[in-house]
Amino acid sequence: MPLDYRRFNGPEDSVSYKIYTKDYIKPYEERYNELLDENGLRKDGRALNEARSMFARTDMVSQAKGSSYVEFKKTKVVCSVFDPREIPHQNEFSQLGQIFCEVKFAPFSCPRKRRPHAPDNEERALSVALRQALEPTVCRHLFPNYQIDVFIYILEHDGSCLAAAINAAGLALADAAVPMYDIITSCSLAVIGDKVFVDPTEAEEHVAKTSLEDSNINHGIVTMSFLSELKQISDFTQVGSMDVECITKAMEVLEVECEKLVPNFQRIMVMNVIHNFEQRKRLDDEAKEREEALNKKMEEWKQLMSAG
Repeated sequence: MPLDYRRFNGPEDSVSYKIYTKDYIKPYEERYNELLDENGLRKDGRALNEARSMFARTDMVSQAKGSSYVEFKKTKVVCSVFDPREIPHQNEFSQLGQIFCEVKFAPFSCPRKRRPHAPDNEERALSVALRQALEPTVCRHLFPNYQIDVFIYILEHDGSCLAAAINAAGLALADAAVPMYDIITSCSLAVIGDKVFVDPTEAEEHVAKTSLEDSNINHGIVTMSFLSELKQISDFTQVGSMDVECITKAMEVLEVECEKLVPNFQRIMVMNVIHNFEQRKRLDDEAKEREEALNKKMEEWKQLMSAG
């Protein structure tokens, strides 16, 4: 993303003032106890196995071939997909097309640390994970020696940003009419001991990534991308330490959650097609009206010229 010099972005090494507050330097036990209330619910009122409600739409960026906007409460992602172009600096012919992915955080997106303008390690890791998830989905053999550019801009990060980015990219690719084998959906969960947090928030992810040094409990974050019609996993990402039984249960939960998103994506694409047909019909009607007005004007000019 180009740097906007018209705004005051602040120094690149600046950090949020929240890291000096008492809430930020709380110990692990206190943070863990604050995740659930006395009724066993999370801070936002959800159950452990309940995902956040999703809002999504297409045609978000007018300059792009296909675009989408996905929002999971406070996690907001914009995706832009552009037309295939020849692979730059390519000496040898490539039988399969390539997918170029770039994930960028907005400077104001993260609550814990300010994002610099240059890509950091987390953004590079997310870009690689996004490309690995999309490659098995796109029919890359249909555009050899070409690449498709996919740009993700995370406006606000409140957990599960990789899953939101994959969902936004799949919806934007469908909006751009890129040939795919199936609709790709993704979901994340956080594991903290015997508790599984579906679609975790940033605070839950922060606790899941950290654990006591003398503790061997399962902890970490699992993100899975799934092709529901083909029943295939396109990508699986794990951060943390978990045993085989925990991973197996997590995959079963994530498969169910990914399949729940498919009807929503199908509804969005059908609505987009209906909107495009209505817009095309409206443009055709306006073109006919202009043509009739022009023909009428031409007849008037012909009559004037013949009378003169």
